[in-house]
Amino acid sequence: MPTLNKIRTALLGEQRPAPAAPALRRLRIAITLFFALDGFLFAGWVVRIPAIKEQTGASAGALGMALLGVSAGAVATMVLTGRLCRRFGSHPVTVAAAVLMSAGIALPPLTHSALALGLVLLVFGAAYGGINVAMNSAAVDLVAALRRPVMPGFHAAFSLGGMLGAGLGGLVAGHLSPTRHLLILGLIGLAVTAVAGRILLAHPAPRTERAGAAAAADRSPSGRGRRTVALFGVIALCTAYGEGALADWGALHLQQDLGARAGVAAAGYSAFALAMTLGRLSGTVLLERLGQTATLVAGGTAAAAGMLLGSLAPTVWAALAGFAITGLGLANAFPVAVGRAGELGGPAGVAAASTFGYGGMLLGPPVIGLLADASSLPVALTTVAALAAVAAAVAYATRRTVAGAR
Repeated sequence: MPTLNKIRTALLGEQRPAPAAPALRRLRIAITLFFALDGFLFAGWVVRIPAIKEQTGASAGALGMALLGVSAGAVATMVLTGRLCRRFGSHPVTVAAAVLMSAGIALPPLTHSALALGLVLLVFGAAYGGINVAMNSAAVDLVAALRRPVMPGFHAAFSLGGMLGAGLGGLVAGHLSPTRHLLILGLIGLAVTAVAGRILLAHPAPRTERAGAAAAADRSPSGRGRRTVALFGVIALCTAYGEGALADWGALHLQQDLGARAGVAAAGYSAFALAMTLGRLSGTVLLERLGQTATLVAGGTAAAAGMLLGSLAPTVWAALAGFAITGLGLANAFPVAVGRAGELGGPAGVAAASTFGYGGMLLGPPVIGLLADASSLPVALTTVAALAAVAAAVAYATRRTVAGAR
């Protein structure tokens, strides 16, 4: 059986996709908009971090601790959001979190100390964690109803939104203050939420015949299965760490260490996001031709090489090339790791690997900040390369487990 068909069978339980009803198509568009909005707002914030750092007068270490507010808010909300989705439904929670994120993005420029910045980032982080859990829950329901492997498209929309947000940030960085820029982004977010949220609130989450099977699959795997799920969680953590680190520190590295202008520095995350988008759009072809193990190993190796170039290169353009290579390498590692964990442990496996992954994404930036204070930012960024290499090594070590799914 071709690898692509096996992935479809494992994740969806069906090999023949059913045609989508008009209501499901509208839901797909709305959920895609929320994924894109999430990436757009998050990227719009991260490209203005250098300006916010200068405004608050924070050191690299103090900024890293302030950024921990995003992590703390997100992790606390992720624990809560699952319960809220079960009680109120994933659609209303997605809309509420999008409203909070759109409002929260306007708060950081109003602060003038690292402590105040950390406090308002708790709000932004809470919204970020909430919308990620809620919209992914909505997407899982829709994928089951469509009986088609459309999840990569949602994650590509997130990457595309990040690219657009970073690109816009690069264009306006030299012309608009952070206050005006992020306020405009917040208004855009509220407008998109009003349009897409109306569709979500008008349509409940689709119910499918797979609900009973999903409940049966949500059993704890055996001890060996749990260890294997944990290994794929480590892959997710290692790769997501790099995404979070580049999002928050890439622009600052280009501007502070390589002397790039604000607009060029903002293009660093844009190059990374574009490469990741292209990598995810081509992920199905890679899995079909190379298989899961080769895709993970090749991706981790490419990301390690790219990040060494991006962090240690003496010129801006070489660093930008390194960021792009890193984006291509990391693009499919997280989806493959989470998908394999789901094959082994059902929904419990997906939840475990996702928690590892989001933890890596959110904890990466403050760790980079502390390491930068102790040494330098370029040296701190080499940890992204080290963890990408670890992900490749773990993927190779689990090759027999992956092969067993074929």
